[in-house]
Amino acid sequence: MKAGMKYLSRIFGTILFASVAPFAAAQDGYPRQAIKIVVPYPAGGTSDSVARVLAQGLSERLKQAVVVENKGGAATMPATAAVAKANPDGYTLMLTSTPLAINETLYKATLPYRTFDDLQPINVIASAPLLLIVHPSFKAKTMAELIAMAKAEPGKLTYGTSGNGGSGHLSMESIQLMTGTKFTHVPYRGSAPALQDLLGGQTNIMIDTLFLTKPHVEQGKARALAQLGAKRSRNGADIPTMDESGLKGFNISSWFILLAPAGTPKAIVDRLNAVSNEIINQPAVSEQFAKQGLELMGGTPQDAQKFLKEQVERFGSAVKAANIKPE
Repeated sequence: MKAGMKYLSRIFGTILFASVAPFAAAQDGYPRQAIKIVVPYPAGGTSDSVARVLAQGLSERLKQAVVVENKGGAATMPATAAVAKANPDGYTLMLTSTPLAINETLYKATLPYRTFDDLQPINVIASAPLLLIVHPSFKAKTMAELIAMAKAEPGKLTYGTSGNGGSGHLSMESIQLMTGTKFTHVPYRGSAPALQDLLGGQTNIMIDTLFLTKPHVEQGKARALAQLGAKRSRNGADIPTMDESGLKGFNISSWFILLAPAGTPKAIVDRLNAVSNEIINQPAVSEQFAKQGLELMGGTPQDAQKFLKEQVERFGSAVKAANIKPE
């Protein structure tokens, strides 16, 4: 009986600790000063927009100023390194995206930080579904037909991307690995010129965010073959997934994650996680994200850590298999 009571005491103690952990930081006086969210991109992009929504929500709930600092350049690495080396006190955070996972393998030899040693994931805020599109005159109307065409004439079909080593590039490399096909990569300096050449018929295929590509599909200027996420986006409910198209288990998207320097106290990480979940589950925020083609995510810090590891492994496999080198 005593052993049973001790076991129950431990269980109830664990539950009680889990329920009060997010508030322990508040009892310690956190935050006592302004919080900075570093975004490794120039102002005006999607990452910047997501960060500013978070900053406003955190400021309102934590009763302290939260500012966004944009530090673009060099594939996000200098800004990420600065956050990784910052004081782990909860006053320097980062809102970054998919290159965080790609860089771990692509720039492994020169990366000025180690993702899992130097950074603490707090929460995966949202994802941006990706869409594979072709020109309306393109012969293939399904992924099965596209794969058959590629196998019949390896290397003949071209795909444009926003650049070497980006999510569009690595997504196509993943498709090639899974299907045993070969396409020819045409890298551009950004999504806009790549899209223009796809719409003009200069390239055959493009993968980019649903937000960027779907308006052209709706206008009849492009045709969507599949979206790359595990399930259909609410903004593309009529478009099949890769999994539904025969590529079982395929799941790639762009995403936005909130992090802190490694060593940030658990009570602070838990509180920031709880508050960020609260923010993104507000109807107004959900609606705002939907207008940008984003899907809400959220979860625990442990979920964020697991997600990031999966993304590093997924993109890393594509980088290694395709022997992609940094430009």
